[in-house]
Amino acid sequence: MKAAYLEETGPPEVIHYGDLPKPQPQAGQLLVKVAAVSVNPIDTYIRGGADFFKLPLPYIVGCDLAGTVEAVGPAVTRFKVGDRVWGSNQGLLGRQGTFAQYAAVDPSWLYPTPENVRDEEAAAIALVGITAHLGLFDRAKLRAGELLFINGGSGGVGSTVIQMAKIVGAQVITTAGSDAKVAICRALGADHAINYKTTDVAAAVRRVAPQGVDVYWETVRQPDLLRAVEMLAPAGRLILMAGRDAEPKFPVGPFYVKGCSMHGFVMFAANPTAQREAASDIHRWLAEGRLHARIDRVLPLAETAAAHRLQEQNTIGQAGTLAGKIVLKP
Repeated sequence: MKAAYLEETGPPEVIHYGDLPKPQPQAGQLLVKVAAVSVNPIDTYIRGGADFFKLPLPYIVGCDLAGTVEAVGPAVTRFKVGDRVWGSNQGLLGRQGTFAQYAAVDPSWLYPTPENVRDEEAAAIALVGITAHLGLFDRAKLRAGELLFINGGSGGVGSTVIQMAKIVGAQVITTAGSDAKVAICRALGADHAINYKTTDVAAAVRRVAPQGVDVYWETVRQPDLLRAVEMLAPAGRLILMAGRDAEPKFPVGPFYVKGCSMHGFVMFAANPTAQREAASDIHRWLAEGRLHARIDRVLPLAETAAAHRLQEQNTIGQAGTLAGKIVLKP
């Protein structure tokens, strides 16, 4: 089978596109014929050498996938041959990744794809959808009528957070780096979208929310926690899901005096039950047409190295040339 894989970590150029043996489903696994995958920042960190866990070599890159069950290993009962599925949490903790024509996957990390949803959209929503759901509802406990601020609303996670917050009846303020991206955020449902390159964000938020916001969701790798805590309302919740090397200043006094809380998390540390509960809502909202993946572009799997380069330029280099997910097709 064709696959995007590496023999050693390093820059995007270490990714090879070529033939690897087609996996065979072991006991408790499904063989998925992959129809679409998507790129996440963590994919580039792992490829670049982040020492999160030991990699099986050759290592197939990627976390997300959508496709069709081609074969079922012994002791599998959740799915059958021909079922369309989507999932994430591959390529992590010793598991092989998804950027290949076929992937052998434990069904606890897979979920049914709604009939009216394309594989490209299912793959693109996988990691970002579960991340958004865990952060909003498991950590922040977001409720109808509350006010949510998202620092960066046009990317994969931010665009999903906007939609989920609106589905449950919250009010949303967000930022983006151009007028075109501001328009994208408004089309996704944001009540207020601010161009952070031309507007004083803190001042704009104070005009909308003089008492502060209930939840502050941070997407950037170098968070300004002084601003974040200033913008939080009493009992506000701060959500951190990026910035593994960041060491920002933190205003302890205002934070504890207002009774705020801070929640950091990574989706791949959540157990299968928690992720399946998130996927259940995602399935329903996708089927109902209330949730959509924000896809920036679709590329052939052979261009995985270029896709990694583009993702890295935007995640680390802040190039601003992406507004959503990069999807690839085998």
